[in-house]
Amino acid sequence: MEQQPSRPDSPPRHSGQAGEADPASPDRAGAVGEERPTGHVVNLAGIDIHPAIAEPPVCVADRHAAVDKVLFAVAAAMALGFVAWGFVSPTGLGSASGSALTWITGNLGWLFVLLASAFVLFVIWLAAGKYGRIPLGRDDERPQFRTISWIAMMFSAGMGIGLMFFGVAEPLSHYVAPPPLTADPETAQAIQTAMATTLFHWTLHPWAMYAVVGLAIAYGTFRKGRRQLISSAFIPLLGERRATGPAGRVIDVLAIFATLFGSAASLGLGALQIGSGLEILGWAGDVGNGILVAIIAVLTAAFVASAVSGVEKGIQWLSNTNMVLALVLAVFVFVVGPTIFILNLIPDAVGSYFSDLGEMAARTEATGGDAMATWLRGWTVFYWAWWISWTPFVGLFIARISRGRTIRQFVTGVLLVPSLVSLIWFAVFGGAGIAAQRDGIDVAGQGTTEGQLFAVLDQYPLATAATVLVMVLVAIFFVSGADAASIVMGSLSQRGTLEPSRAVVVFWGVVMGSVAAIMLLLGEDGEALTGLQNLTIIAALPFALVMAAMAVSLVKDLRRDPIVLRGTFADVAIERAVVDGIRRHGDKFVLVVEPPESVDGSGGAHAAHTVPVGPEPGGRRPGGPADDTAVASGGASIPAQGEPAAEPVGRPRDPRD
Repeated sequence: MEQQPSRPDSPPRHSGQAGEADPASPDRAGAVGEERPTGHVVNLAGIDIHPAIAEPPVCVADRHAAVDKVLFAVAAAMALGFVAWGFVSPTGLGSASGSALTWITGNLGWLFVLLASAFVLFVIWLAAGKYGRIPLGRDDERPQFRTISWIAMMFSAGMGIGLMFFGVAEPLSHYVAPPPLTADPETAQAIQTAMATTLFHWTLHPWAMYAVVGLAIAYGTFRKGRRQLISSAFIPLLGERRATGPAGRVIDVLAIFATLFGSAASLGLGALQIGSGLEILGWAGDVGNGILVAIIAVLTAAFVASAVSGVEKGIQWLSNTNMVLALVLAVFVFVVGPTIFILNLIPDAVGSYFSDLGEMAARTEATGGDAMATWLRGWTVFYWAWWISWTPFVGLFIARISRGRTIRQFVTGVLLVPSLVSLIWFAVFGGAGIAAQRDGIDVAGQGTTEGQLFAVLDQYPLATAATVLVMVLVAIFFVSGADAASIVMGSLSQRGTLEPSRAVVVFWGVVMGSVAAIMLLLGEDGEALTGLQNLTIIAALPFALVMAAMAVSLVKDLRRDPIVLRGTFADVAIERAVVDGIRRHGDKFVLVVEPPESVDGSGGAHAAHTVPVGPEPGGRRPGGPADDTAVASGGASIPAQGEPAAEPVGRPRDPRD
């Protein structure tokens, strides 16, 4: 897919916000772009510029940066420490992390429930309000990637592989075992509950979490010229010294930790799933550790090669290919499967989702008792913690590929498009699974999620070809997600540069594959990998609070954006001029912007004033005073703070105009 130009190397025209134009300066004090107490900034020529007309600074993340040795060393030490724990006691790692996860989901589940819905409302508010037209870049910057490629890459990194394995499994699970206090199993009402609950877990809420982090990073990187780091999003709240100090580095290390272990755990568990698929296809007998390690090695080599080739080539090509293959698979199941049932299921699922949304978003054990608490720990709260643990990686990657889009375009693309795709996907595959179960095929009795998918495909013609297509899709989804994770970890290790060096990207890719292989070999039945997965989800607790603070920091940034400031001044000036026009001239006047010297000869800046459409008999203006001129009471230049000082003025105008 052809890449659209983003012009990252175009020469700077003005420096905009505080302390971000001279990254080489250790303390940024007195640097170009320094914010004055009045709110003004200084451009490259040393001219004082009002923030309402200041242009975004040059993007620092476009420049190459050296490895942050402290952050790199701490992150590597943490990774080695937990791998050593898994080596010494894989059962202990799984037990300890499982106990911690149970405590968090059981005692702090309410926090995840509240924050998940709050993030949905927050991003919708941003997109629908005055901040929606702010671009993630310069005012004239175009999107870096075409929309279809942007959506494909975003979807592959966000949850593409999850849809492959839960497309059948989750709706079917809720159909045979609905949430407490909802419906009886395997009934018509259970179908509605199953689809509504599945969409609740996979549509607006998880993507809103990704959007919060993605927006904060993309705005700071491409609009404010900051480095692409999680810690950089806190500059408006903490100031640059604190945000780039120890507190900021802790946040960035946490992001690397979650990305590395989450990706490694998924890679290892994915190898188990692919191995199971090989057994089902009959291509391998009993898949042992040798085959599983070989699968990990092949996947690791593939995603490292893709990551080294860059976002524009490897990831974009793989993501576009995945979207085409996924579409082929979905169309196949739709055509040869229960077509009419699927078509009927789509509007029913949408209606059930919105009808039950309030209840689903507010579920806690307060009204459902122990049964509800157990169900929430296994489903909703677990999902919210899992999605939050992935926001450092997915949010950073979405920010990386969203340059040049407005906030409204970003939220629409991140929130609505994946939700629509998820709706169609779960209707097709979930509907096929439910229909098969209802017709007497025990799909739910299969032991694994991939087993349920293959059981559905097995009843259709060309089942072998469809199964092979599933395995190819799974492999490509893993590769496209893992290479994005390698690039994100490389960027975090190199002070937020958009293009980390190949050596760093290769290092993190190899570490990711090695961690997955070691944990797979050490733990029986993937127990050590599950321990790593639990550790990743545990990291969601502090990061949930980090995300809430990022939202506050983002709003603080947006309130001072030049587009917002210009809109505020324009609203005040026009409102004053309209009121003045009505008082002076009734309802027959126009607004004119002219230099004050054209009115009183005193010189000065431009002022907005009102003029009548034409004079009344006797030389009087409609509704105005006898004198045919009115002088502005002050200059019209916009002050640093507060409202415009210019008063609207009126003067006679040629009736022929």
